[in-house]
Amino acid sequence: MGTDLGRLGRIVGKWAFAGLFVLAGVGHFVAPEAYMRIMPPALPYHRELVLISGAFEIALGVLLLIPRTSRFAAWGLIALLIAVFPANVFMYHHADRFAVPPALLLMRLPLQGLLILWAYAYTRPGRRD
Repeated sequence: MGTDLGRLGRIVGKWAFAGLFVLAGVGHFVAPEAYMRIMPPALPYHRELVLISGAFEIALGVLLLIPRTSRFAAWGLIALLIAVFPANVFMYHHADRFAVPPALLLMRLPLQGLLILWAYAYTRPGRRD
């Protein structure tokens, strides 16, 4: 019974994690301006990068749920989380431009590390859930 509950928890966790990225990716297409505002000015092609990152979030979230592509997707999500981290730092350093308390923006930075650890949990070979 305990093993079944543990497996169920892992499955629910994986679906929640994948869903988080799919929903966030859809957000890139529904409201790209919101994501463009947090892009560091040094990066070119803000709209294109927002749409590309949204497409990757959707694709990798779906691929995470497919056993054959799950490990690949987990590594891809880790790379994506690292790639978008500068936007989170930019947002924190320019908190006056956003309607979010700076303390929340600061807490978001270590959250990125927790998301990376969560993705890393799905990089282990042999895990089917």
